Amino acid sequence: MNRSINSERGVTGIRRTVRHLRWWVLILFLTGVTVNYITRNSLAILAPELKLSLGITTEQYAWIVGAFQLAYTFFQPICGWLIDVIGLKIGFLLCATVWALACLLHAGAGSWLQLAILRFVMGGAEAAATPANAKVLGEWFPKKERPIAAGWAGVGFSIGAMLAPPIIYFAHASFGWQGAFLFTGCLALAWVALWWLFYRNPAQHPNLSDEELAFIQQDREPAAQKQSFWQALRSVAGNKRFYGIAIPAFMAEPAWGVLSFWVPLYLANELGMDLKQIAMFAWLPFLAADLGSVASGYLTRLYIRLFGCTRVNAVVASSISGAFLMLSLALVAFTKSPYMAIALISVGGFGHQIISCMLSALVVERFNKGEMATVNGMRGSFAWISSFLFSLVIGYTADKIGFNPLFIAMGFFDLFGALFLVAFIAERRTKKGSLV
Repeated sequence: MNRSINSERGVTGIRRTVRHLRWWVLILFLTGVTVNYITRNSLAILAPELKLSLGITTEQYAWIVGAFQLAYTFFQPICGWLIDVIGLKIGFLLCATVWALACLLHAGAGSWLQLAILRFVMGGAEAAATPANAKVLGEWFPKKERPIAAGWAGVGFSIGAMLAPPIIYFAHASFGWQGAFLFTGCLALAWVALWWLFYRNPAQHPNLSDEELAFIQQDREPAAQKQSFWQALRSVAGNKRFYGIAIPAFMAEPAWGVLSFWVPLYLANELGMDLKQIAMFAWLPFLAADLGSVASGYLTRLYIRLFGCTRVNAVVASSISGAFLMLSLALVAFTKSPYMAIALISVGGFGHQIISCMLSALVVERFNKGEMATVNGMRGSFAWISSFLFSLVIGYTADKIGFNPLFIAMGFFDLFGALFLVAFIAERRTKKGSLV
């Protein structure tokens, strides 16, 4: 086996290996997702000024947000299939380049329609982040480490949103709203260069030791089978386990969409905060989300040790725990204090990222390597369909009834989704004690 590994990796002479390289690769990916979310959330932070500068109504802003969400919904399975077929390095590189260029072009927008078109392009390219996440976990971590790795990978999906308010505020203060888009687009291009220079798959990475490669491949999973796009969709759609992941994702995503795209407007319109105050406090829910991401994987270990859960059931239990924390969003409707509202939204961010990370862990736990990115892309499509529809609802109703009824609804969505996790994913014991 060592001969075949060395031959495939082109090893000659003495190689310089890096200890725990799999975690350094995860950090590289996490950095890319962080930049992804900084570019994505730049619009929400600048929304109050863009509405004034370009004469954008709340309904038109909803369509700008919806354009991004619609593209993100449609392209996630396509990006996932592309990554499964041509590989993670080139597939993610192409998508990241497109979203970086689209962000740069935001600086030249002169109307809500131009912004909507650019957000559509950007959303289609950024859709690669979710399926790429599953691919990194599946390629670089053995099964027993994947829940922990999924939790840390989820940090990138919230730390970028956490960093976006102060970064965008200072970029805006220095260069105006156009310069803020240019600055974040350049950050994205810089990361593209890092990905090109340093990413390889495990079998080809010159700095991965034979021992760590053997550790990564310990589960002896079958080689990935490449399928056409429609074959892959049919295969996934025919598996009931997929719906045990997709429906909870559908119920969870409206809350994340509100955190990413609507909370700054809520803080401005409902609670009277200005841009500086928003920059000071709007990052806190995403800090809580980071903590939820990290805690999620370790929570699975707690369920295994305290209750003897299987690895799959521990992941399901962790996700259900996050669903109960989401009830905090319903309480937002009953407070007039901006600080209490931010605290309650932060608890929701913590709970949401537990759910999101555990759904990613279930994808890599319950599906084979050859379809992980496709499955996670389809899961993401379900999620973003609901986010898109919920944004349209907000756009039509927020000026009429306010945000409070919407927060109440979001507080209960995830408990409904948890029922499908239990029904389709959780493992059950037969009479003889074996698991099914």
